[in-house]
Amino acid sequence: MTRLNKIKKIRIHHEGTHILIISAALLLLINAALYWGLECKIPFYVVSVISLILYLLMVNFFRCPIRLFNGNTEKIVVAPADGKIVVIEEVDEHEYFHDRRLMISIFMSVTNVHANWYPVDGTIKHVDHHNGRFMKAWLPKASTENERSMVVIETPEGHTVMARQIAGAIARRIVTYATKGEECYIDEHMGFIKFGSRVDVYLPVGTEVCVKMGQATTGNQTVIAKLK
Repeated sequence: MTRLNKIKKIRIHHEGTHILIISAALLLLINAALYWGLECKIPFYVVSVISLILYLLMVNFFRCPIRLFNGNTEKIVVAPADGKIVVIEEVDEHEYFHDRRLMISIFMSVTNVHANWYPVDGTIKHVDHHNGRFMKAWLPKASTENERSMVVIETPEGHTVMARQIAGAIARRIVTYATKGEECYIDEHMGFIKFGSRVDVYLPVGTEVCVKMGQATTGNQTVIAKLK
């Protein structure tokens, strides 16, 4: 199967389909009850405006733009998520590598697209999920204490990269599509995190960093690093 054929061509992420349908039904029911049950229409108008705003925010959250990375992907590491760079530092990674790694973290707010992309092309070597707490995702301890899933990828050049999806204070469900042994490409979806969270990318020490603290990122578009 070619790279382009494997891309999930969806506008609204399928992880949000049921939520959006159920939410629309509930909001319509509430608004209908207010419209037909009250003589004064002011509460109906207020609630209907609030309902519309809330629903549009949910649609925005579950939107899933179709993106293709334009350029050579060799040794390129792209942002796995929309958001903001909150960490660029060398850390000791104890769950898989057990050595020193360069960590780049992207925090996603509730207004960001929450689909996650693979940060590199390669072969999936390891997939794991850890139950944990639901602290605020931007806290340093969130990387190792929160609910999280890790995907380890070996690039065609032999580099090993790990992407860790981390749940936040609001996010309560992490979805990971990666399967050990499969090939993956940066234009593919790695997973989805519902309602606020972050993604950490662990790279070999010495990797060239192409972003700075506080920089906004676009998943599958922003080059965050270049492997040596």
